[in-house]
Amino acid sequence: MVKIAPSLLSADFTRLAEEIRSIEESGADIVHLDIMDGHFVPNITFGPFIVKQIRNLTELPLDAHLMIENPGQYLQAFRDAGSDWITVHVETERHLHRTLQQIKALGAKAGVSLNPHTGLDWMASVADLMDLVLVMTVNPGFGAQKYIPAAAAKIRDIAAFRAKHTLSFDISVDGGVNEQNAREIIGLGADILVAGSAFFSCPVAERPMLVRKLRVAQ
Repeated sequence: MVKIAPSLLSADFTRLAEEIRSIEESGADIVHLDIMDGHFVPNITFGPFIVKQIRNLTELPLDAHLMIENPGQYLQAFRDAGSDWITVHVETERHLHRTLQQIKALGAKAGVSLNPHTGLDWMASVADLMDLVLVMTVNPGFGAQKYIPAAAAKIRDIAAFRAKHTLSFDISVDGGVNEQNAREIIGLGADILVAGSAFFSCPVAERPMLVRKLRVAQ
C-alpha cells in the first residue's frame, strides 16, 4: 500500500506540535522534512536542532530531505537529531557512493533525490545502497508549486530499472502531489507520496479523509 508523507514545509510553524499531531491522527506514515540551506536551493528552512524538537513530538519515521551543499558534513548531526531516513541530492554529491555508505553505517535508511532536469546515469553505481529514490516533480526550494508532467517518464523509468534488477528501494514523489494526480503517480510506480500544501491547506478535520483518498488512489 502506498505511504503518505506530509511535508512540514507547508505547516504552520507557530502551531508545530498541533500540526504534527494532525499528521499522526490523519493516518499518514512518514514526516517529510525539507532541509534547505539557501545555497543549493533559494530558501532556508531549519537544521538538526529543530529536527530534534520534531523527534520529541512524534514516533513516526522522519525523512530528512537534505537540499543542501556538502550534505556529507551533516549526516551525523541529522541522525543524532532523530532522522530515520536521510536523503541527499545526487546533484550535490561528488562521492555519492561513500555518502550512502555513511548513512547506512549510521543506522539510517539512505535516500537519493534528483531534480526535474537530472538524468538517471548515476543509478547503476549505487543501486545496492539505496533504500529510497526521491523524484522531485517541482524545482526544489518552495512549496505550493505545480507538478511537472514531464517527470512522469522519469518515475516510470526508475520503476522499470528497479524491476529489471530485482531491487527493493522505495520510489517517493515530491512536488505538486494532490488528489487529482495521485492515481497517475502511483500507477507509474510510486510507493510514497509527499504531500505538502495539499495536506496542510486542508482543514484539520478533513486531513484523515485526504490521506485515505491519496492512499487508495491506486
